[in-house]
Amino acid sequence: MKINSLFYEEFKDDILKCTLCPHQCILYPGKTGICGVRQNIKGEMYSLNYRDVTSIALDPIEKKPLFHFHPGEKILSLGTWGCNLKCPFCQNYEIAHLKPRYQKKIYPNAIPSLMDNYGVRGVAYTYSEPIVWYEFVLDSSREVKYANPDNYNVLVTNGFINEKPLRLMLQYIDAMNIDLKVFDDKNYMKILKGRLEPVKKTIKIAYEEGIHIEVTTLVVPKVNDNLEELEEEFSWLASISKDIPLHLSRYFPAYKYNEPPTDINFLEKTYKLAKKYLNFVYLGNILSSTYENTYCPNCGTLLIQRKGYDIKIENLNKNGECENCGRKICVV
Repeated sequence: MKINSLFYEEFKDDILKCTLCPHQCILYPGKTGICGVRQNIKGEMYSLNYRDVTSIALDPIEKKPLFHFHPGEKILSLGTWGCNLKCPFCQNYEIAHLKPRYQKKIYPNAIPSLMDNYGVRGVAYTYSEPIVWYEFVLDSSREVKYANPDNYNVLVTNGFINEKPLRLMLQYIDAMNIDLKVFDDKNYMKILKGRLEPVKKTIKIAYEEGIHIEVTTLVVPKVNDNLEELEEEFSWLASISKDIPLHLSRYFPAYKYNEPPTDINFLEKTYKLAKKYLNFVYLGNILSSTYENTYCPNCGTLLIQRKGYDIKIENLNKNGECENCGRKICVV
């Protein structure tokens, strides 16, 4: 289903400029942007994936990953096709860079009923990049809130979006996991075909707007496995808040990138370095659960024990505070 896009402007004659993300694609009639899902059709911009749901599942919220937002709950997860970055190690390339044959057509106003059917109070826009699904996500997240203000919307995103559309969307978003893929602008451009500064700006704006944010960095050999660069990232995140949860994930070969998986010893060094700056650091995509538990940074009490998606809340009260010292830990 095609629907008129938001955030574009006339460039010249029937040529349009998309203003959704920092690419600012200039589109001649019939052409699509880098994302593959926004097209100039006879001088008007259309979203090509508005009702297209290529993935739908009931997930643990920890899978997003969100460890400090409604821990232990299930969340309805929806994804479409298309992406505005070109990561060579993409783990969901089948839907990020291709248009799958199977697509379920869903209207935004049907999402609250789906949530009721599954018995959940949250929906995550995930799997591919929700920024390029902008109109659907905006309409759906509004419907979710209209149905019940206590419902919540989650974005799992690369954060590569312009400020104006971001601020509009954040009116209906409760939590975000934002990928901070590398902390070097040249590599963001060379390897991912994006830029670092807009992603940093998204993180900062979301935090200032009171959105619960967590950050994920996939540690990829020969891309961002540089301790000096990673330390710059940790220091920058801590300058916003030492309480931002950081997920350092192990890379495995995917799509066009075939380096061996990230060395676990290097990940452990990265973890120890990050802990010098941030209160909550986790290692993902490894078998050990040692690095997935949540401890109170004030008194050291074990608060949430995780073994994969087996979640056991130990000493966290109903307000998301440490029962031992009262320190705020989670949104519950």
